[in-house]
Amino acid sequence: MKAFGFSEHGGPERLGWIEIAEPEPGPGEVRVRLAAAAFNRLDRFVLAGVPGVTVERPHALGSDGSGWIDRLGPGVTGVAVGDPVLLNPGLADGSCAECRRGREALCRDYRILGEHTQGTLAPYVVLPRTNVYPKPERLPFEAAASVPLVFQTAWRALLGVGALAPGETVALIGAGGGVATAAVQIARWRGARTVVLSRSPEKIERARALGAADGLLIPADGAFDRALWTWSGKRGVDLIFDPSGQETVPRSLRALARGGRVVVIGATTGPVAPVDLRLLFWRQASLRGSTMADRKEFEEVLALLGSGELAPVVDSVFERDRAADAFRRLESPDLFGKVVVRQTP
Repeated sequence: MKAFGFSEHGGPERLGWIEIAEPEPGPGEVRVRLAAAAFNRLDRFVLAGVPGVTVERPHALGSDGSGWIDRLGPGVTGVAVGDPVLLNPGLADGSCAECRRGREALCRDYRILGEHTQGTLAPYVVLPRTNVYPKPERLPFEAAASVPLVFQTAWRALLGVGALAPGETVALIGAGGGVATAAVQIARWRGARTVVLSRSPEKIERARALGAADGLLIPADGAFDRALWTWSGKRGVDLIFDPSGQETVPRSLRALARGGRVVVIGATTGPVAPVDLRLLFWRQASLRGSTMADRKEFEEVLALLGSGELAPVVDSVFERDRAADAFRRLESPDLFGKVVVRQTP
């Protein structure tokens, strides 16, 4: 079957339509016919090649998707062919000690759909029955496809790992990506006071419309720590949500309040950052890492999306034959929200 992806690692010039085997569900698995799929920053890393991760090639991109159950593997119960679903892209083995404790995100064999397996930019995808959920009725397929990876990532980082409490202050580095637009809403729902940091006044205003209390422009020299220190009344910020890593973590630590936390969810500017340990022990602060979510966390945030208390933000929807244009949209400076590819009319 034809899928959108790559045969060799590299840049966007490597992308195109590829031929991969049509998957069949095994025991405990279902096959989903995709109605829509969404791109993430992760797809750029998979295309370039993630150190230590070997992918099957040709390789279909895409971790997010929604559609209909198409086939059932042996032993599958509780769902039926034709059910509209969205996909949880976090694949845990379900049997290790961490999985038995309900801490699937800590599974030693944890994988991500579209990174370690063939992805959702294809007509069909196969995954465990436990990774498909009823599509919320209020969400069209395109919106549902934009939900899974970014909302579970933001939920765990802010609440599970970051332990964000009502009334605390939280700073979000970046305002326009899918995780950022999810994080703004989750922080608002939690009752925190949120400030977003961006180089774009337009994105700051749009983040305010989603629930951010304030916004700060990142100076040309990148010294947002001074801006946050002033904004917080020289108290510091309780939690900083940092997707950038190398260039931003040192400044994030300097902007923390006593007992504050920096939660790192990515390393887009590089993987190695110098840390002033004196800041950690003197302010009794912490530097934490977070990725994806446990199944319970995924279900908690999905329930709020189903009720309308949270809502996905879709930047744009492209038809399947314009998947390459959709991928290029990820690099647009005015991107705000998720980029979706409609797969089925």
